[in-house]
Amino acid sequence: MEFDFLPKLPKSNLDDRTFKDLVDECVLRIPRYCPEWTNYNPSDPGITLIELFAWLTDQMLLRFNEVPKRNYITFLELLGVRLQAPAPAMADITFYLSAALPNRYTIPAGVEVATVRTETEEAIAFTTDRSLIIDKPLIRHFLSAQTTETIPSILRDRFTNIWAQTPDENWYGRELAFFDEQPQPGNSFYIVIDGSCQCEGNVLALQFKGEAATSTGINPDAPPRRWEAWNGIEWVSVLLQESDDSTKGFSFSELAAQGANPLQGADVVLHLPQSWPVTTFTAFQGRWLRCVYTTPQANQPGFSSSPRIVGLSARAIGGTVGASQSELIYDEILGESDGTPGQTFQLQQFPVLNRREGEHIEILPPGSLSSQIWYEVSDFANSSSQDRHYTIDSRTGLVQFGPLIREPAQIQQQTEWRRVLGNGEWGMGTINSPSLLPNTQELERQYGAVPPRGAVIRMVAYRTGGGRKGNVQRGTITVAKTAVPYVARVTNHAPARNGADAESLEDAVIRVPAMLRTRDRAVTPEDFEVLTLQAGAGAVARVRCLPPNATKEAGTVRLLVVPAANTDAINRAEGIEPELFNLTPQLRNQILAYLDERRLLGVQVKLQAPEYVGVAVQTEVALEPEYNHPSAQQEILGKLRIALYRFLNPITGGHDGQGWPFGRPVYPSDIVTLFQKFPAVRYLGVVQLFEIRYIRDHWERSQPQNPVIDPGNLGLICSWQNTALRSGHVVNLIQ
Repeated sequence: MEFDFLPKLPKSNLDDRTFKDLVDECVLRIPRYCPEWTNYNPSDPGITLIELFAWLTDQMLLRFNEVPKRNYITFLELLGVRLQAPAPAMADITFYLSAALPNRYTIPAGVEVATVRTETEEAIAFTTDRSLIIDKPLIRHFLSAQTTETIPSILRDRFTNIWAQTPDENWYGRELAFFDEQPQPGNSFYIVIDGSCQCEGNVLALQFKGEAATSTGINPDAPPRRWEAWNGIEWVSVLLQESDDSTKGFSFSELAAQGANPLQGADVVLHLPQSWPVTTFTAFQGRWLRCVYTTPQANQPGFSSSPRIVGLSARAIGGTVGASQSELIYDEILGESDGTPGQTFQLQQFPVLNRREGEHIEILPPGSLSSQIWYEVSDFANSSSQDRHYTIDSRTGLVQFGPLIREPAQIQQQTEWRRVLGNGEWGMGTINSPSLLPNTQELERQYGAVPPRGAVIRMVAYRTGGGRKGNVQRGTITVAKTAVPYVARVTNHAPARNGADAESLEDAVIRVPAMLRTRDRAVTPEDFEVLTLQAGAGAVARVRCLPPNATKEAGTVRLLVVPAANTDAINRAEGIEPELFNLTPQLRNQILAYLDERRLLGVQVKLQAPEYVGVAVQTEVALEPEYNHPSAQQEILGKLRIALYRFLNPITGGHDGQGWPFGRPVYPSDIVTLFQKFPAVRYLGVVQLFEIRYIRDHWERSQPQNPVIDPGNLGLICSWQNTALRSGHVVNLIQ
């Protein structure tokens, strides 16, 4: 019996050899088994026999490919297993206004932006997931502290009785030094924005006014300071690049030397976090910003005297909001119902992303003026004939309504018979019940309601998109497909991430046994790992559940999550950007929400990113004499660098290519083994490994390490290019 409501998985051949392949294989074997046979022309009787048996073998393979793997796939279909649809990439889109607005301004959800379309590549569209509020910020407090603390405990109010506020909410007063007279690293000042201002994710321009009286002694191009905002958990950096600080680290004397007037003010542009809650520290409440005098690095001069200002104001010049790689489609008519059970309709665009609120099907019955809302279900197992249910195959965009199942009544009677025998009811008169008498009639059961004949079926809204192609680089999403008033330009300051292609049949074959083992419940460490991968829907590359002895809190499960990242840069001899391995709040909340419904009562789940350890490799390579040509040498060196980036990688690294093992150190012998696979390499010089760690917005390179990382540390080896070192790998030729 053919069940149209079951998912249709693609079939694959166990032996994909064709008739021609079989003939060619037999001809190649002739010299080995019959060396005296030299005539291979089609007219030769032996070739005719080969073609005959090849045809017979081809017919056997045709039948052979029907089993057993196809039986396994059919079993998956009976279980209702569907291939997962592509996962959309996520990006933070920044909208810059043409000018600061006097009142609160809202950019609605669903605004479409895209990359630039070229001759070879189509534009990749992104759609904002929520509305963006750009508010007018109001500065309420200006505080200072002698030391930097995570939770400020001693703060000094610098506005009281010294500065006044103008009607346009700007602050001014006599000259104010916000660091000590002899500044020390750790001196900081805090700016508190009024809590009623909805400035989450806004791009804030702080204008400082000062006098060019004396120099502060710093290098204006590399000032030793750090701008941060409190996101409710920690202080995060909010200054994207040095060019956003027009004050040059409050070097007003430098601005005067360049012909500018410091009394007119200079801006510091800060990109605020999208989570920026109202917080109370000591007696002050609001949304917190701070600037910290950091310890000067090597050859970086510090502040010889405190900067001084005479005015301070704030204005919003834009905002950042999350967007997903998708296109919104509204009011698509699927067709008219013919009144039969199990009917299907095809959406015009697919794959279809996970449905959100407001993305559903409405049916307008004939002669009715109001439409009915129908509800999507994963399957019809629990649907009655009155339930307005339907299913959507996200991968193919196929809409399915409830089927009518016919089965012989004797199946139900035989089931009842076995139940009676199993309960020991033999001889109690139950056997003579009319319900157990033989009956050849058929039972019919309708799973889910059927749209009435002539009803118009309409998909109110849905989103299509997804795939690895959405993991675009920073600064590539610059086209606004939806016209937004007051917006001058858009861009993405960070690469898009978490985009994944549709699940392949091979991946599904591996996933299903794990799914059957967990039974959709998280009990063992393996269960948590499997369910975390399912929760990521392609956005999680690897996960590790820490053993019980590695967790310090009873009843707490800790998971190390490696997000999926675009590895296309490896083929260009470039490393993966470190920011792509950050565990975003969206992905964190998605995984926690999924596990929360499947964990045991009382078990707490905590997600964290592994400790990534960057590795720089320095060695010299001697090539074979036949490669003594500049172009050949450059080609070999490029391949060696690509091999290093692929080998020292959390996603594609390791000897098995499945990602660098958690906590495994890297030895110089690993690099030697890797390079020995290249026939052009004759021998290597000394292999040096340098550990690279991320220290407060920059990368620091250590002395040569052997091996890199402690074997007991649950870290992951990475390899990337970075601005501090310019190149992650130094591979030179031995002359």
